[in-house]
Amino acid sequence: MRVSQGLFVTWREAPSEAETRGIAMLTRAGFVRKLGSGLYANLPLMQRVLHKLEAVIRQELGGVAQEVSFPVLQAESLWRESGRWEAYTQAEGIMFTVTDRAGRQLALGPTHEEVAVAVVRELARSYRDLPVSVYQIGRKFRDELRPRFGLLRTREFTMKDGYSFHASPDDLRAHFEAMSGVYARILTRLGVRWRPVEADSGNIGGADSREFMVLTDVGEDEVLYTGDGRYAANAERAVSRAADAGPSPFHAFARHHTPGTPTVATACAALGCEPAHMVKNVLYDAVFSRGEGRQLVPVLVSVRGDHSVNPVKLWNAVQARAGQVGSGPLLALEVAQPEVWAAGELPLGSLAPDLSDDVIARRQGIHPAFLCLCDEAATASRNFTTGANETDWHMTGANWGVQYPLPEVVEVRQAQAGDASRHDPAQALHSARGIEVGHVFQLGTRYARAMNAGFTAADGSTQPFHMGCYGIGVTRLAQAVAEQLSDERGLVWPPVIAPYPVILTVVDAQDERQMGVAETLYARLRAAGVDALLDDRPERAGVKFADADLTGIPYRVTLGRALEQGEAEVRVRRTGEVRRLAVAEVVPYLQGRVTAPELA
Repeated sequence: MRVSQGLFVTWREAPSEAETRGIAMLTRAGFVRKLGSGLYANLPLMQRVLHKLEAVIRQELGGVAQEVSFPVLQAESLWRESGRWEAYTQAEGIMFTVTDRAGRQLALGPTHEEVAVAVVRELARSYRDLPVSVYQIGRKFRDELRPRFGLLRTREFTMKDGYSFHASPDDLRAHFEAMSGVYARILTRLGVRWRPVEADSGNIGGADSREFMVLTDVGEDEVLYTGDGRYAANAERAVSRAADAGPSPFHAFARHHTPGTPTVATACAALGCEPAHMVKNVLYDAVFSRGEGRQLVPVLVSVRGDHSVNPVKLWNAVQARAGQVGSGPLLALEVAQPEVWAAGELPLGSLAPDLSDDVIARRQGIHPAFLCLCDEAATASRNFTTGANETDWHMTGANWGVQYPLPEVVEVRQAQAGDASRHDPAQALHSARGIEVGHVFQLGTRYARAMNAGFTAADGSTQPFHMGCYGIGVTRLAQAVAEQLSDERGLVWPPVIAPYPVILTVVDAQDERQMGVAETLYARLRAAGVDALLDDRPERAGVKFADADLTGIPYRVTLGRALEQGEAEVRVRRTGEVRRLAVAEVVPYLQGRVTAPELA
């Protein structure tokens, strides 16, 4: 490709809305243009990166899964079967829906579990037909509340999503590990720093999932890990050992007047104890789907005073108890607004674990009893202090099973850097930021049971499929590479996905000798299987050098004064290394480097 003949426009300044270096460089280098909130156009250079990235993905998936193509438009009925229609249209509100001319609702696919099940349940009827593993690479649509960080969170994006169906949990686990190996090889080939971590399954569901994180300071996710390499998890999922609270200074159950102490810190200061000696009680509003309407359930969560509630863990715990309150899917979970459901004023800041259900107003759409939960670390508290259910009063020397009944125990504490790990108390958790670029799930039989999808087993019985799903955000991964590998001069693409591995820069496009040698090298490189970009613009050499750095092309061949000695300069973008080679040596040198990028 000749630069003078292509859509090649660079910018000296980044757009004001560019939030990270990666998207700033992709925009400045002419790879993408923003058209609206969460909407980007991929220009020719970006399309080449994405096509090469997709080729790497297809190469690594060869022999592991078969490629298919599912429709983007999905019938509402499939999502009703799985029970996820309300979750995606109301709870997260993340799914775009449209109505056809017959009045039928359709979804613009944010994911394709339902479609995959609907296809495979018609085609795989016997255990002899299993396992089945398929994938597609295509567009997804999600109505993000706050699209941000360029291609990392958009409303339309390219994704590789795969689905597998198995006759047994063991076979599913084996394929889960095989697919994890595929992801590991893809990221290793890209030359980025990455880490697999335990993760929350979210609305996809399933018993076990693993995220693949590209490590970078601009990552939306926090990763907690140990130095021995034996543990790594997304902070949404991470667990740790709670630090020992030490002996409580209280030995008898007593009531204390504590005016002006609405927080843990002020109450502990007044009582002469540490936050770890307190059990605080936090109110949440849970909104569930119920029939054609909604039901609000007040939730009372007890945690140790020095701990905080992990909102994702709490969501999962509350959702798992929907049946206890006679409701459908959980739609929202937020810190409580008692004025909506309380019968009168509540003693906020002085709540006790036994707050009476009588404080809840008896109104339509409000559950008449608290869903009471206690974090497992708080269950170990002895002689603790807590609220007295009266403003400006606290109780001390309290114990579970004596003064207060122990609520249902859950693990909802937020682990954090510095905590001791569970597998080895000598190993502390460390923190890093990461961009989630891949996620693999063991879904089990959730979708198969909901959608009546199964097979005839060897013994003649009908069994549900054991299902897995596997996603890679293709556009997200491209920007993640840009975030981690870019520098102050621009992008730094690994050769395997660079839009062009080589750029030929002619210092003076009016010099017939320089242009002649450039044309010859251009033809020889292409004949050798090396796709080169020829910068033949009538621009100053400095502009061309800056653009070569900005676009991140791995090797720049400069054709200038060195030609007087029959030589050209070859510069490695990532390291800055410069070599002068005889013109005849340039093609074999580059051919070896481009086809063996680990040597770069």
